[in-house]
Amino acid sequence: MAPPTELPARPERGSAPGFRAMGRLVAVGLLGIALALLGERLLALRNRLKASREVESVDLPNCHLIKGIEAGSEDIDILPNGLAFFSAGLKFPGLHSFAPDKPGGILMMDLKEEKPRARELRISRGFDLASFNPHGISTFIDNDDTVYLFVVNHPEFKNTVEIFKFEEAENSLLHLKTVKHELLPSVNDITAVGPAHFYATNDHYFSDPFLKYLETYLNLHWANVVYYSPNEVKVVAEGFDSANGINISPDNKYIYVADVLAHEIHVLEKHPNMNLTQLKVLELDTLVDNLSIDPSSGDIWVGCHPNGQKLFVYDPNNPPSSEVLRIQNILSEKPTVTTVYANNGSVLQGSSVASVYDGKLLIGTLYHRALYCEL
Repeated sequence: MAPPTELPARPERGSAPGFRAMGRLVAVGLLGIALALLGERLLALRNRLKASREVESVDLPNCHLIKGIEAGSEDIDILPNGLAFFSAGLKFPGLHSFAPDKPGGILMMDLKEEKPRARELRISRGFDLASFNPHGISTFIDNDDTVYLFVVNHPEFKNTVEIFKFEEAENSLLHLKTVKHELLPSVNDITAVGPAHFYATNDHYFSDPFLKYLETYLNLHWANVVYYSPNEVKVVAEGFDSANGINISPDNKYIYVADVLAHEIHVLEKHPNMNLTQLKVLELDTLVDNLSIDPSSGDIWVGCHPNGQKLFVYDPNNPPSSEVLRIQNILSEKPTVTTVYANNGSVLQGSSVASVYDGKLLIGTLYHRALYCEL
């Protein structure tokens, strides 16, 4: 008869310190990797924001602040007859506001007047003025001289594009249409190419504020450009860090897109089917916001943020600075980039746009004042 098999003794609780130590080492290792990745992403974000940059002043001799603009003039578009439209009063999650309880509006200034001043335009009945939160704007003049104003709007922080008809005799805007679409989840700026046709930038892929922050923090490069018409809506360019300002060349052959956190301006060729292909990228040393085109020369005027961290972490004792660049011959091998204006925030905080007309320069801001200069 075979002897009975001896069973191994069950280990007592707590008798495997090696396993516990190994588990702790793995946990510490994973925590270290996570902290290292967190630190790397934070450092990368600071670099994208140019968080350490200070700006040297570049003054213009004939400038004054525009009366009546106290809480932002994020975008400006000027008609060939000298009428300038301002998008005023933008509110955005994470951005400072000097008038948080006041709705936004559209202002107009006639640059042919000897002493032009800004006036708010009336908007037709039926449009929700209480939630009006205008962002990027663009004008389009039809064959019959009808002027359309396109406005990116964020009512209750949602995303729409509003199309208005400008009625000059009444100094008013007639609301024609509200555009909403799933391909327009985070619209920033717009350039009109028809009475109901436009290109628009999405500065993020997501519309949810937390997911937007995560997308920016992880540097996913999911921002894009969308073409919209009543018959077709499609993504026509993508892969941007944060697509911002957009505009079109005077000959309608090229679309320019500012990638604000990548510090770049992209030149894209426009095709008959409205698709875009990239021709070149101009790298700069600042956060580029809105783009305006001088119709007579084709020069690009850019409102820029030298230090993006100051823009989002507002300190009245150390306010965000302003910078205006002029870019000549962008299609050439070596475009000329000139700093036309720069200020440390003592005069103008957070410049977002610069537009020229007949020797006059208008500089707008995200949430501060606006400047009128004679060049």
